[in-house]
Amino acid sequence: MGKTPDRKELIAASFITNELDYERAMVADRRLRLLAKENMHFKKMRGRLRNLIVAYEKKEWNKQSVPTADKLTESSKAEQQAESERMFIENRKDKIKKELKALDITQQQLAAILGHKSKTHMSELINGIKPFRLTDLLVLNLLLKIDMKELIPPFLSTKERIKVIAQLHKLNNPKLEKRAWAI
Repeated sequence: MGKTPDRKELIAASFITNELDYERAMVADRRLRLLAKENMHFKKMRGRLRNLIVAYEKKEWNKQSVPTADKLTESSKAEQQAESERMFIENRKDKIKKELKALDITQQQLAAILGHKSKTHMSELINGIKPFRLTDLLVLNLLLKIDMKELIPPFLSTKERIKVIAQLHKLNNPKLEKRAWAI
């Protein structure tokens, strides 16, 4: 289990390097589309993300090359992973908002409780654009009575995932190799 993949880190990158990050970028783009209508910060963020998506599509999915079966399988698995992550974040967001409403607490008040300074930052956390700190999740668990399983994402950021998979390959253990995609 790990932190939510950092969409802000993905947006700040100079390019997308793999199908999973591409699918995560597509999910983040859809989320930012809604947020950008209300906030210029999110509109700029979405613009940068769209440029990364277009560049990746031109490089990896251009009309001159025929995708291999492996590329299509990788794409399908990445899409499923990104969708699972999206659903987790959406469910977590709904639970947090429901409990905030039940306790008559605003997002801005929650930001103050957690020690965050801006409403925008709190919105980025709740919408999965930035990852919550572990202490944030503990406070949400204790204050809002949301189970930790519903707060802590059961997936790794791309950076952590790459490190773990590299170590699995170094071990050269066929039993572990089969489980690499689950990481």
